[in-house]
Formats: sequence, C-alpha cells, structure tokens
Amino acid sequence: VLLYVMLRESAHLRLFAHATWLRAALINAIEEFGRGMRVNVESIEDRMQGLDPSNPEALQAALSGGMFEPETTPEMQRAKDRLELLLALIEGWVDEVVSQATAETMPAARGLAETMRRRRVTKGPAEDAFSSLVGLELRPRRLRDAAALWGALRDREGASARDAIWGHPDLTPTSADLDDPLGFGTKEPEGMSDAAFDFALEQLLAEDSGIQNSDEESNPGSDS
Repeated sequence: VLLYVMLRESAHLRLFAHATWLRAALINAIEEFGRGMRVNVESIEDRMQGLDPSNPEALQAALSGGMFEPETTPEMQRAKDRLELLLALIEGWVDEVVSQATAETMPAARGLAETMRRRRVTKGPAEDAFSSLVGLELRPRRLRDAAALWGALRDREGASARDAIWGHPDLTPTSADLDDPLGFGTKEPEGMSDAAFDFALEQLLAEDSGIQNSDEESNPGSDS
C-alpha cells in the first residue's frame, strides 16, 4: 500500500515539474474562488438562534443541510468549475500513469486503485463538512472520465502525446471534452470550409491587387 501511495505522489511531482504553469493556475483559481465567496452572516445568525449547542446531532444536521454554505456568485461558480476541472484532470492523469506503470509489476495495484475509487465515492464526515462549507467537490465520475480521456489519448498517440498536453494551459481538455473523453483529440476544429477559405483568399488577393494598381496610377512617374 505504501509503495502504491508513493507512486502516486511521484506522479504528482512529475506532473507539476513538467507543467510549470499548473501550480500558478491552481493558486489563481483558488484565489478567484475565495474572492467570489459571499457569506450571509444574518442568515447564519438567525439559524444559530434555534440550535442547541449541547446537541451535536443538531449541529451535524445543520452542517449537512448547508447552513454555513456560502452564496454562489457567478465569479465563484466560474472559479469553482475551473478548479474542479483542473483537479479532475490532475487526478485522472495520475490514475492513468500509475495504472500503466503498475500493470505488469504490481498485481495488487488494480485492487488498490479500486479501493481509492470507492473511498472517493463514500466520503467521510470531514469531507462532507468541507463540501458543505466551501461548496467544492470532486465528483468521482469526473475523475473516471479524466482517466479515460488520458488513457484513450495514450492508446491512440502514445504516452508522449498524452503528456505533451500539459505543455500549455490552452491545450488542456475542457469540461465538454470530459463529457466525451474518448473523442478528445479526434475531432477537427470547427472553421470555414475549403471553398469558403479559397473564396476569402481570392477576395484578399483581389483587394491587394486593386490597392497596388491604384498606387501605381496615382504615382505614374515614381519609377522614372
């Protein structure tokens, strides 16, 4: 178990060393998330008046019911979505890399990976409280989609192509890509058709030619 955990930590270190922009992107998303957070103090005070401090079950129910959950603002939601996406991509990549590295050398790795997936589904009280207080949650399905995306990319183009995606933030998959993880990198980017491109190019060349002829007519003796 310890060796498996160490492999995962090593994969995290490798990723952050390769993607030098990733640490700053995470910090920036966390800061934006915090700046967008709004807490309704009056609402919390009103609810607290009806609670019995000596009743831990009532306090736990209040936490689970979102009593202290901050109000969601558009800025907070955008930062939250970006942060959850980055975390899902990171954990999915680590799952994929460790799974590949241990496929033939660690027979127990598959069982350990399944244990970790189940642990993500059955969150503990501390994780539930964190989710209620902050509103940030890593969805297990999103992590599986991210791992499937990285694995499919490796199968098609190799591990180097998979890892090269982390070379720039603009290359990383989006939430829409996680909705179709097996299709990432297989679709041509949308743009104008060949005929439309040829027409636009002809128009541009014609305009340039017209400008050049106009200049020559206005300066007939410029070459003499």
